[in-house]
Amino acid sequence: MIGSRDKLAVLGAGSWGTALALLLARNGHQVNLWGRDPEAVAALRRERRNRRYLPDHELPDAVTPVAEIAVALDGASLVVVVVPSSGFRATLGGVLEATSGPLDVVWASKGFDPESGELLHEVAAQLLPRGSRMAVLSGPTFAGEIAAGSPAAVTVASPDEAFAGRISDVFHNPRFRVYTSDDLIGVQAAGAVKNVLAIAAGIADGLGFGANTRAALITRGLAELMRLGVGLGGREQTFMGLSGLGDLVLTCTDDQSRNRRFGLALARGMSVGQALESVGQVVEGAETTRQVMRAGNRIGVELPIAEQVYEVVHGGRAPEAAVNALLSRPVGRENM
Repeated sequence: MIGSRDKLAVLGAGSWGTALALLLARNGHQVNLWGRDPEAVAALRRERRNRRYLPDHELPDAVTPVAEIAVALDGASLVVVVVPSSGFRATLGGVLEATSGPLDVVWASKGFDPESGELLHEVAAQLLPRGSRMAVLSGPTFAGEIAAGSPAAVTVASPDEAFAGRISDVFHNPRFRVYTSDDLIGVQAAGAVKNVLAIAAGIADGLGFGANTRAALITRGLAELMRLGVGLGGREQTFMGLSGLGDLVLTCTDDQSRNRRFGLALARGMSVGQALESVGQVVEGAETTRQVMRAGNRIGVELPIAEQVYEVVHGGRAPEAAVNALLSRPVGRENM
C-alpha cells in the first residue's frame, strides 16, 4: 500500500524525471532519483540541482540521487518510470534484476516499444511479476513549468480503478491536478501520437505558414490520433481530454516542445541529424513516427499527416514536398 509519506523510486533523471521528483518531494515523499550515468548522478548529489535540464531548481533534502537501480528500489513502495520509450524495456529489466515479487509501477514515458511496436503496458505486462499493478501518467505538461510549481492537470490511467486513485493521491496537490481513467490504451496512444503531430506543426510553422494552417493541422491531426487510438482499443472520449487534445495543443503550439523544435529545424533546412543535435534532448516523435505508421498499417488506419512526417524523417522527403503531398489529397467528409 502506498502511503502519504512513503519512499518512492523515480527512474530517470532527465528533465521530466527530475521535475516529478521535485513534485513528489513537495508532496511529502522521500524520493530516490535514479540516473543511468554515474557521473551525472554524482553531479546531482554534489550540486543539488540538475544543471543540464533544470538548473534553476534546487533538489530538496527529500530527493536522493542514486546510480544503482537496486539502491533506488530499496524500501520504495512505488516505482515511477520516466525514461524515453526506447529505454523502457531495458529499465524494467533492470528493475526485475534488482527485486522480486509484485510491484506497483507507474510510467510517464510516451511512445511505443521500438523493438516490438507495442504500447508500453504490453511490455510491462510481459515483464512485471504476477500481481503487479500498473498505470500511466500523461497530460499537457512541460518539465520546467512543473518544477516551477505552475498549475497543471494530467490523467493517470489504470485498469485497476483503486490503483489509479492511489496514484492520483500520490501526485495530486493544489497546483497539480490528477484525474483518473481506466483507458490505459487511449491515454498511451494519445501521448505517443501527439509527438508526431508536433513535428508536423513545427515543420508548418518553420516553413512560414500561419495560424490558420496550424489550427487546421491540429484539428485534422486529432482526427488521425482518434482513428489510430480507437483502432488500437482506446475510447473516443479519452482523446478529447487532457492526455489527448490537451497534450496535442500544448506540444504543437509551444517551443518548449522538443518535437515541435525538431520540426522547426527540419523546415529551416537542417538534416535529421543536425535537427536532433540542435534540440539536445531525446525527440520521442522521431522514432515514434516509425511505430505509428507500423501500427496504422497493421490495423488498416489511414494516417496522412503521420505518413508525411515519416517520409521527411525517415524517407528523405523535403518538408515542402510533404506539405504539397498533403495539400494535393482529395477532399472528403470532415468526420472521416
